[in-house]
Amino acid sequence: MTLPFTSDQFFGAFAQYNESIWPIQVVLNALAVTCLVLVFRPSLAASRVVSLILSLFWAWMAISYHFAFFTRINPAAWLFGVLFLAGSAAFAWFGVVKSRLGFQWARGVRAAAGVSLMVFALVVYPLVGYLVGHRYPSAPTFGVPCPTTMFTLGLLLLAAPPVPRWAFVVPLLWAAIGSSAAFLLGVIEDLALLVAGALGIAGALIRPAPADVLPRLKAAAQPSDGSS
Repeated sequence: MTLPFTSDQFFGAFAQYNESIWPIQVVLNALAVTCLVLVFRPSLAASRVVSLILSLFWAWMAISYHFAFFTRINPAAWLFGVLFLAGSAAFAWFGVVKSRLGFQWARGVRAAAGVSLMVFALVVYPLVGYLVGHRYPSAPTFGVPCPTTMFTLGLLLLAAPPVPRWAFVVPLLWAAIGSSAAFLLGVIEDLALLVAGALGIAGALIRPAPADVLPRLKAAAQPSDGSS
């Protein structure tokens, strides 16, 4: 597979992005930590906030990374940006408007895998990158597609079933596309996208018994009429 850009151009795009948006990386990480905290404090409002943050992440990546920087070296980034906007719209529709994404911690393999992906994206991913020589600003930071895709798939594994499968589509597509950087450009940390993608596919296809968390969260959000 031949890429339309060199490795130097690829990492140069990260440098331009990181230097241009600083200190927004801090805000993006803070929003991610907020999501992680909210899954341990489930409520209808908290789930809507998490969905809104996911929608903002995917719109941010479309506009501030793909359109603004990646298109300079790869014309396909225009298509990627449109795809990411579709992902943003999916989280806004299913999570904010329709309240069909209820995020909560629940004991089990699925939830453990989800939290592990989120922690990997925020902590282990940049550490691995540093160890293999990817230094700031020429390094992928949280808020660019690959680590944010891992984080998103981790969150989706924490969503109460049944999870709308459309919510998985764009993150899974990018897990497949983005993992090529691990092989073609030496971004070793992106190998984890293969694991994230496999877990995401399993999460989308394996349908646990519907949880009652969403009805309970919605009931708790209804104002009391004062009757006993």
